[in-house]
Amino acid sequence: MAARGADVILLHMDNRPYTDSRCIEKVKKLAARLSDVCEKEMPLYVADHGMNQTIIRRRSDSSYQCVLCKRLMMRVAKEFALRNGCSGIIMGDSMGQVASQTLRNIRSESSDLGFPVARPLIGLDKLEIETMAKKIGTYEISIIPEAPCGAVPQRPITEANLSKVMMLQSELDFDDMVRASADSTERIQ
Repeated sequence: MAARGADVILLHMDNRPYTDSRCIEKVKKLAARLSDVCEKEMPLYVADHGMNQTIIRRRSDSSYQCVLCKRLMMRVAKEFALRNGCSGIIMGDSMGQVASQTLRNIRSESSDLGFPVARPLIGLDKLEIETMAKKIGTYEISIIPEAPCGAVPQRPITEANLSKVMMLQSELDFDDMVRASADSTERIQ
């Protein structure tokens, strides 16, 4: 998107304690590489998200953890975007690559967001994305080991029911969670 002329502000959702600090170092390296490749500054911000994962885990249906997590992250990204004069959200989703990226789950995560979301990789498969990453020099960074997300349930839902998602969301303090994460954002690079 930056190569097409978009000004990009990067937002990383910090999932600690459900991952480790290696993810922060990795995202800094990725951000620096993208900035170099695109020859433009891309400020990198981080927002606390681990607390949200804990709330979802304790108070919701575990199979919907990833869908609720992604739904919440998108709302934090929207709030961050609005506060920073951004016109939309750019996501790295690739159809079917992980449980949260099935068509029904994407619908459940995005419904009623009311904000533009671009997904430039949506129709590419894993090999096409890897080829692109190797070409721009992000592949070697992306495969640096880090702890996997410890909040992922054993059986994440792949065909989320939107009515159930809305009901589960209503049982959480989503607005407060979004606000707390958006308020926590800090520029790290």
